[in-house]
Amino acid sequence: MTINAPLPVNFDEVPDGEIPVKPLTFEEARRLREQNPLVSPWWVVMGQVVVGLLVALAAWGITGRQSVGWSAGYGAMAVVIPAAIFARGLTGRFASLDAGSAAVGFMVWEMVKIASTIALMAAAPKLVADLSWPAMLVGLIVTLKVYWLALAFKPRPKRIENLKNTNGRS
Repeated sequence: MTINAPLPVNFDEVPDGEIPVKPLTFEEARRLREQNPLVSPWWVVMGQVVVGLLVALAAWGITGRQSVGWSAGYGAMAVVIPAAIFARGLTGRFASLDAGSAAVGFMVWEMVKIASTIALMAAAPKLVADLSWPAMLVGLIVTLKVYWLALAFKPRPKRIENLKNTNGRS
């Protein structure tokens, strides 16, 4: 059951053209968090590891060439390692001191993630024997798409009984 706050029918009736905002009580905020659990960045990283392994095994199985499997696996690894660094940075002690440090931390860790992905891609020809660029790019792209799967398969919200809105109606 979703509870929506009633909006004025005519926005001209609202003083200064602003919609009134009512702060949530502690209990309302708790219920909202229970209904909409956060997706942990570690959930996404674990999904990427699983999909990366599956892509590498599929590439090896389809082509019959071990080097293609290693290439696809390396492409997946070029996503997983920077994502793990990013997740560690976001869940660290200083990540949520206040809104400003959280925003700056997010941007810094995102830049670290992008730079480490580029570095891993640039190092691929020296690290992977008989590198297959198409297989590596397939591994990279498929593993990147796990973000969408993680949202689709995120932990389910708890079912909350006896929800009541602020007007006392159920």
